[in-house]
Amino acid sequence: MVGNLRHNRTVPVPRQPATARSPQAAWSILTPRVLAWIAYDWAFSAFNTVVVTFVIATYFVQAVAPDPATGTAQWAATQTTAGVVIALLAAPLGVLADLGGHRRALLIGLTLLLAACTALLWFVRPGPADAMLALVLVGVATVCSEISFVFYNAMLPELAPPGRIGRLSGIAWAAGYIGGIVCLGICLVVLINPVPPLLGLDPHQAEPVRATALLAGAWIIVFALPLLATSGGAGGLPWRTALVRGLGGLKAALRDALADRALMRFLVARMLYTDGLTTLFAFGAIYAAGQFGMDTKSVLLLGILLNLTGGIGAVAFAFVDDWIGPKPTVLLSLGALCVLATVILLVDDVATFWALGMGLGVFLGPAQAASRSLMARIASAEARNAQFGLFALSGRVTGFVGPAALGAVTALAHSQRAGMAVIVVLLGSGAALLAGLRTPAG
Repeated sequence: MVGNLRHNRTVPVPRQPATARSPQAAWSILTPRVLAWIAYDWAFSAFNTVVVTFVIATYFVQAVAPDPATGTAQWAATQTTAGVVIALLAAPLGVLADLGGHRRALLIGLTLLLAACTALLWFVRPGPADAMLALVLVGVATVCSEISFVFYNAMLPELAPPGRIGRLSGIAWAAGYIGGIVCLGICLVVLINPVPPLLGLDPHQAEPVRATALLAGAWIIVFALPLLATSGGAGGLPWRTALVRGLGGLKAALRDALADRALMRFLVARMLYTDGLTTLFAFGAIYAAGQFGMDTKSVLLLGILLNLTGGIGAVAFAFVDDWIGPKPTVLLSLGALCVLATVILLVDDVATFWALGMGLGVFLGPAQAASRSLMARIASAEARNAQFGLFALSGRVTGFVGPAALGAVTALAHSQRAGMAVIVVLLGSGAALLAGLRTPAG
């Protein structure tokens, strides 16, 4: 459009009144619905940080499972099973939302179930007797978390014009990082660290740790409530009709997706580099402990700092996304991650490792936030929820490949460094495939 205006210089362009400004000029992040959407990312950070990453996962492996090795295997199997369920349900439920207009009802139901399962982890006492209860609750909560984000992510193009999508995605992603740090900090300061424990909690029954599940469940409800009250999407076909048509529509959606070369190229590229990111998250702490002798507190501090730098990077690159576009932003982030990860594998100095690790954190957030932004630009309006279901599928369907390859290379080479090099290969392969993607103009 700029080129056309410059070419037709002899044609006077009337000055637009203030009420007729472009959507980008009029858009504000301070509208209630946009703030509610950002708050939802903040809300969900409690589950990822408290349950999946730091507190409940560690509690299960160390105090609930028969032994750490068995607990690790059981936890991994649960996450794998949840990934299969997500892969089977994400796209069909997306089609149901597209046809039936039931996105709000699905989002409310999944969010409430997630919060309930998270809070019910309070009843998981130390000892193997409650191991199955913990695994079922975590598995169901994981499925609810991932599928609810299908509908959440699909709202992005509705909340911001094309020139502001990257900004909104990055700011919300940063809010998730910061929310996780704040929730984790409250858990540590208020529930876990005090001696004697507050509120009469019994440390012999791990009640200070179990109480973090109650806090996380309440956190999800409180901060997700604004979006649940304003998410829209009501109306459309009745549930049964939408479900029947949706199953047939899913086949059409998959056929259309396969025919869309740009969409499929992006989904396959994202599958590769997401496998690399997932493997980095899963084995980064293990590498730090094994290669540099870092203890639990040091690893926990590393995780908090990575979340902090990830949030900073997501905010900073949110504006870069809108400036240069989401595809260059993802490629820049993946390139930086490949370089930093390669150097990390070559160093032996702990201080250098910490510095490079903080650098990794800066580019982790943008790689994920700009991917969501790019998907929002590629997805068609009439099948947006279904295509975001495929987006969720691409992040899960081969999630086992990275860890399996890393384990095999580590075993064959008898070297953690050689195994971790798999991450660089996955990130680089995804970036190479993404580089050839033709994205929509604007």
